[in-house]
Amino acid sequence: MKKLLLLLLSVCCLQVWAQELRNPIIPGFHPDPSVCRVGTDYYLVNSSFEYFPGVPIFHSSDLVNWKQIGNVLNRESQLSLKDATGWQGIYAPTIRYNNGRYYMITTLVGDKGNFMVTATNPAGPWSDPIWLKQGGIDPSLYFEGQKCYMVSNPDNTITLCEIDAKTGRQLTESRSIWRGTGGRWPEGPHIYKKSGYYYLLISEGGTELAHSITIARSKTIYGPYEACPANPILTHCSLKGQDSPIQGTGHGDLVEDASGRWWMVFLAYRNFNGSYHHLGRETFLAPVEWKADGWPVVNGGNVIVLNEPPKKSLYVDFGKPLGPDMIYIQNPDSSAFWQHDGKMRLYGSVHEMYVNKQPTFVGLRQESAKVVMETKISAFDFVDSDEAGICVYQMHEGYVQCCVNDFRGNYRIKLRLVLKGVRALLVDRNIGETLLEKIWFRVKSDGSKYYFYYSIDGQKYILLETVPCSLLSTETVGGFTGVTMGIYAHTGNPKYQMGRSYADFDYLEYVEE
Repeated sequence: MKKLLLLLLSVCCLQVWAQELRNPIIPGFHPDPSVCRVGTDYYLVNSSFEYFPGVPIFHSSDLVNWKQIGNVLNRESQLSLKDATGWQGIYAPTIRYNNGRYYMITTLVGDKGNFMVTATNPAGPWSDPIWLKQGGIDPSLYFEGQKCYMVSNPDNTITLCEIDAKTGRQLTESRSIWRGTGGRWPEGPHIYKKSGYYYLLISEGGTELAHSITIARSKTIYGPYEACPANPILTHCSLKGQDSPIQGTGHGDLVEDASGRWWMVFLAYRNFNGSYHHLGRETFLAPVEWKADGWPVVNGGNVIVLNEPPKKSLYVDFGKPLGPDMIYIQNPDSSAFWQHDGKMRLYGSVHEMYVNKQPTFVGLRQESAKVVMETKISAFDFVDSDEAGICVYQMHEGYVQCCVNDFRGNYRIKLRLVLKGVRALLVDRNIGETLLEKIWFRVKSDGSKYYFYYSIDGQKYILLETVPCSLLSTETVGGFTGVTMGIYAHTGNPKYQMGRSYADFDYLEYVEE
């Protein structure tokens, strides 16, 4: 009787969740979601590309509300991102659970390829990488009995092999099992078993407008696989979806909840100002119904509706350890970051951010179109051409910096746009010689433009200039990431080594409006 009541309660809760579903469930640059359930707990991971730590991991008890509990790859021994760009680094991870152990498998693009790590606690620590033989990207694992199968997409074909789950050693030859329905770049494969069939879920069309999810099934794991007659089972590249602000729907993973209902997590992006997206690819959720013919229908065959989550506000107190949502570009040079006396001291890197070599930058993913980020610099020690401030960053070929700069003993406020090899100085304002002791910077966005401000008293903020968000969009800049916002420092004189020039930041405040 108790079990029946719990089941009924679970079903009722799921009905409420479906009614109150807010998409995206994890906003901002959180692409390529993969999910697994352990009891009544759900764990989800995302791609992280050039950022460190890598592979953010989230926990939920209802599939709707998620909290980041860490990062799977948080040690340099696990993840080397030397010279990685927004096109490289950590691609599409998959998380799975089997016999008391969690597995995360992914691809390090631009380096050694596919690997997996394991843990007994999803919050970590996770093991060092176990490198794998089979190539391609977007690898996934499927466990059945004592066997562990790996699936990925070398040579644009979905390929399967059996591996040793402990050592990663490949036990069988790689075999092509499906080429998709004809869309370009068949990728993101996952295998499930239901009602006597093996189901193979993949993405096709590329991660832009034509992105879609297709599915096939077979009575045996190696095939042959028959395609669902209703493919694609999810896409907005259609008459139904063409006018939606949500586009690029694809790269999904299925999960069965504790009450037996099925759901799909998948990525999509939100367009702003026409056909531009700058927040990156985000994580969405939709219900899945299995029809009498054994094929799944996503969201009742309807378009995914935008229903944004509650607004987030975050105050980063540098007197405390940084949260798991704070990220660096590539592996950070630890000597450039020093938390002391409640402040974050940044030592200026000799490399400008467009050089793409461990810039002195730490920040957060922008998760809402309408947001305000602010910081205060309370102390600095500059020499000629040094600077520090805030940066709105899409990738090394597209970002905006708002900073205080020392130029021959004069303090100047500068606003700089870097875009595809062009460095445009939008504002260069002289604010005095030796009187400046502290300064505030603020960036505000309304989804259409970024507004950059500074203040010398923390009360009166002076608008410097606006920059269209579209200039920092994926369509303009490229890459597979989304905008991050944070603080940085740079020394413009290469004869000064790291440690000579610094700025002390008191806090970083992020508020969605």
